[in-house]
Amino acid sequence: MAELTTSDTAASSCCSPAAQETCCEPSDKAACCGTAAAGGSCGCAAGETTTVSADELRETVRERYAAAALRTTDPAKAAGCCADEAVISDEQAGVFGAGLYADGERDALPAAALEASLGCGNPTAMAELKDGMTVLDLGSGGGIDVLLSARRVAPTGIAYGLDMTDEMLDLARANQAKAGVENVRWLKGYLEDIPLPDASVDVVISNCVINLAADKRVVLTEAARVLKPGGRFAVSDVIADSDMDDATRADMEQWTGCIAGALTETEFRVALSEAGLGKIEICATHRVHPHATSAIIRARKPI
Repeated sequence: MAELTTSDTAASSCCSPAAQETCCEPSDKAACCGTAAAGGSCGCAAGETTTVSADELRETVRERYAAAALRTTDPAKAAGCCADEAVISDEQAGVFGAGLYADGERDALPAAALEASLGCGNPTAMAELKDGMTVLDLGSGGGIDVLLSARRVAPTGIAYGLDMTDEMLDLARANQAKAGVENVRWLKGYLEDIPLPDASVDVVISNCVINLAADKRVVLTEAARVLKPGGRFAVSDVIADSDMDDATRADMEQWTGCIAGALTETEFRVALSEAGLGKIEICATHRVHPHATSAIIRARKPI
């Protein structure tokens, strides 16, 4: 199982180092850290070095995005030691979120879907979706890309949304009801184990989620598995600069914020090729961090 070793500036927590230092008294660490009372995986491990397993990393990501969903639907339930830790800061709002969608697209969606949007692009804009297609959104969150896709493949196509977070799935279902879109199916599961048959999907999309997975190569292999021959992979994701420093990569908080877990362009190309996908295109769109950029990533499963 892959592991990530974090540094003294990035313990296994969704809190900032400053928040960790004040979360509880040193004598209370055993009772406080990693408990629900401390905000789930939030703890007081500042100044310590921690080895984080892939499962622990996944849980950290799940907790943070569950809190993001609850901030939209029930802010009181999102309260905790990290309640003030926004998934997207004011500074990041220009490069992440619903602002990356056209006005016409935003107007057709519920406000809650827009508020829960945490992506770094608009994958539906370059996925070439048509009536009758089957689309799968990896890490569908509040459902913005699934709902947009469902409209484009209607009336005979289907849009699937896959997410591991109950709170996000509940929010997505509520957004679907508000939008009045019927050709949608929600799936609970992991990107590394997609609950769909082989060769069952025409297009796989995703918006700033693949970089959150501990093993991106498994995710890409699964995406290739469910694609039909000739099917398309069309995602927005974060691409790391080749010179991204170790401290940034080790930072758990930036990992759950879509930065430190990113592959470089070369790594992404190799992983897509090893998964069996070809005709690979990676086009940078805008900077999202001093060490990373958002990119449109396309590939195709051979016929």
